[in-house]
Amino acid sequence: MPRLTHEEILHWLRESDPAALATLFARADEVRRTHVGDDIHLRGLIEISSYCVRQCHYCGLRSARSMPRYRMSREEILAGARSAVDLGFGTVVLQSGEDFGIEAAWLAEVLRTIKQETPLAITLSLGERHSDELRLWREAGADRYLLRFETSDPALYAAIHPRRGSAVSDRVSLLRELRDLGYEIGSGVMAGIPGQTYEMLARDIELFESLDLDMVGIGPFLSHPDTPLGAPNAPTAGADQVPSSEWMVLKAVALTRLVCPEANLPSTTALATINTLDGREHGLQSGANVFMPVLTPAPYRQMYQIYPGKACIDEDATQCNTCLRARIESLGRTVGTGPGGRFTRTASHSLPILRSQPRFIPRKNSPSPLVVLP
Repeated sequence: MPRLTHEEILHWLRESDPAALATLFARADEVRRTHVGDDIHLRGLIEISSYCVRQCHYCGLRSARSMPRYRMSREEILAGARSAVDLGFGTVVLQSGEDFGIEAAWLAEVLRTIKQETPLAITLSLGERHSDELRLWREAGADRYLLRFETSDPALYAAIHPRRGSAVSDRVSLLRELRDLGYEIGSGVMAGIPGQTYEMLARDIELFESLDLDMVGIGPFLSHPDTPLGAPNAPTAGADQVPSSEWMVLKAVALTRLVCPEANLPSTTALATINTLDGREHGLQSGANVFMPVLTPAPYRQMYQIYPGKACIDEDATQCNTCLRARIESLGRTVGTGPGGRFTRTASHSLPILRSQPRFIPRKNSPSPLVVLP
């Protein structure tokens, strides 16, 4: 497939004509079908701790907030992993704030037990941790590590992520280190960060390609109201500001599929939050191939609020699983089995011929005007 130029990526990010965007989404969907197939992989997400040492200006877990916190026990995490197996998932994702109260050796023992007792792949999403900890967890059985760089622009990153003491964040270097340790690596960004321009987002997508990421998550910027960027007096958008909208996320997902054809791309919970009706389906029709249903125990879900109004927060795991499988089947797609790691095809990477042109039709009373029909 011919490499997209910076100018082409920028053009599509700025494009607003539904008919033109239909060709982009159809192209991304065909590339998805060619390179990763019609399977949608379900990753069971367990939010194991709401503690965090960071002060990110948008996140509800920031350490400055006075709120109830929790840290799950070994038995609770293992119960979640067993639930993932019972529900037919191939991967469990252990996620938390950047919590150094999660001791490396303790977690390594949990990982070994999951590997001994289940066939699950394990993804970790625990923030910036020390090299020896990352090595220990890899040796204990962790398969993947998800670390979003959020934005590739250093000034914008610094504006929304205050330093932790004298420590300097270099998430791109850490991603490369994770790959050297043998992890599949995942990252991602938010669309619509205050101060984010189209040029910045285009460079983000080019960085996905440069890093040859195995997983990429893209969602809209959503801030918690009890944070500097969620407050009523938060900075307003400047010139050339990227909107935090469903359309923007879908364009970024589609372009990411074109530059990273073999990567696993989730249709994110944040996308479903801004369009509860069919945001997930729109993501799948724009190049995504992963859902991440939440397996966090009910007592803890309300305490893990990165942003308010999170989609499906009140559904139990069985309800969520049934709903997601029905959504997948409604699109004529299939639920994947096994760990669903990166799929590498040795055939030509030339773009397939478009089969059918999707139509974009406004739906009355929908939170979003976007409806994708085959």
